[in-house]
Amino acid sequence: MKALSADWLAQAYEAGAIAVLRKVQADRIVAVAGAIRDGGIRCVEITLDSLTAIEDIGRVTRDVEGIVVGAGTVLDPPSARQAIAAGAKFIVTPTVETGAGRMARRYGAGVIMGAMTPTEALRAWEAGCDLVKIFPADALGPRFVRALRGPLPQIPLAPTGGITADNAGDFIRAGAKAVCVGGWLTDSKAIMEGRLEIMRERAQAITAAIRTAREEPS
Repeated sequence: MKALSADWLAQAYEAGAIAVLRKVQADRIVAVAGAIRDGGIRCVEITLDSLTAIEDIGRVTRDVEGIVVGAGTVLDPPSARQAIAAGAKFIVTPTVETGAGRMARRYGAGVIMGAMTPTEALRAWEAGCDLVKIFPADALGPRFVRALRGPLPQIPLAPTGGITADNAGDFIRAGAKAVCVGGWLTDSKAIMEGRLEIMRERAQAITAAIRTAREEPS
């Protein structure tokens, strides 16, 4: 199964970051996605672990211009199909979920699969995913990403878990193609208080850190 080239992947690589929106309130998710876009991240993942996730995917796809929306925490083929029908351009699985990956391919969507070990990373890549999500990044660290790139340089990696503006550059320098950033970016207190500038400023900070890391001599 050959990996597809798609706009979502170009957006993820350009900024070097994918925003993970997990359990953001339905009445605020459009504004949050817009603030993150204004901060320079144009690829967002809405996780399916909330009751309104499918509707949220459709809402953000329809109401936020200049952004590519995907579905995260996809555990099975029916969930993948439902998310894609709602507008998701890619899916993200927490594990090597080949069934969901095949469903996404059937309907022309991109695939990110989660992995922790070299064996899992290779299995995900051989299953045809576009990007392998390394989780938990905060426990494994940039040194693990660098070590994994040694025998498997052909696999594009996107560390996830505990990513902030302070460590994103370290993962990029270690060889990651992009990072996935969630809780630090979507500050729940700031969202409740309507302080959208926090999300915009943090998106700007993390993309700046990634840009700096990329510009450094290898």
